[in-house]
Amino acid sequence: MPRFFATLAYNGRNYVGWQIQPNGLSVQQVVQDALSVILREGVVITGAGRTDAGVHARGMVAHFDWEGDAFSSVDLVHKLNNFLPKEISVSGIQPVISDAHARFSALSRTYSYHITTQKDPFLYGLTCRLHFEPDLQLMNALCDVLKEYRDFTSFSKLHTDVKTNLCRIESARWEQKGDHMYTFTITADRFLRNMVRAIVGTLLEAGRGRLDERGLRRIIEAKNRSVAGDSAPGHALFLEKVAYPDDIWL
Repeated sequence: MPRFFATLAYNGRNYVGWQIQPNGLSVQQVVQDALSVILREGVVITGAGRTDAGVHARGMVAHFDWEGDAFSSVDLVHKLNNFLPKEISVSGIQPVISDAHARFSALSRTYSYHITTQKDPFLYGLTCRLHFEPDLQLMNALCDVLKEYRDFTSFSKLHTDVKTNLCRIESARWEQKGDHMYTFTITADRFLRNMVRAIVGTLLEAGRGRLDERGLRRIIEAKNRSVAGDSAPGHALFLEKVAYPDDIWL
């Protein structure tokens, strides 16, 4: 059956997350319903991963199968963007090989987290405000420590259904953007639930002088979520990109 990858962006403020849940409206449900209405047949979509309530995406990828009448990808994108609510958009739909999978074929995922130290009404809901100036040099030194490890149990939400907490972090870096903005960008082959927000919260402890390299190593090696920092709020987190092998595209 022909398979397609759709690339989406969304503001997650009004949603319980990407994944369909019984307790509220999800992005997956809204997109799936829109596709089904436009194609006039029930369509099931599968995302590259799950984002938590309030988390945003600039580059979520989801796949769906379609064996009905052929469609123009350009036309379908246009119709979807007219149909979907203002918080969700589709930037492209591309055919892929039949066994390509939005989640399991992914090589890496990239997230960003955005912080401001100044009150700004135009950034409200998209950044996390700090009331101190973080030590960027120390936080970046600890980012290098993260890349030495594979087991990130200490940064995972408890009682998840994953079989392993092993991840390979390819890159992690804080950058200052202007006088008052800071962005954390991290890329890994996979992420555990709540992992990025837990890492950000822990690194911010270093940013205020409460955590050093030895302390971070103790946290990681403890494999215990309770010893790490609090999770940073979800509203400042963005899924930026999901990378795939070149040979899946048709």
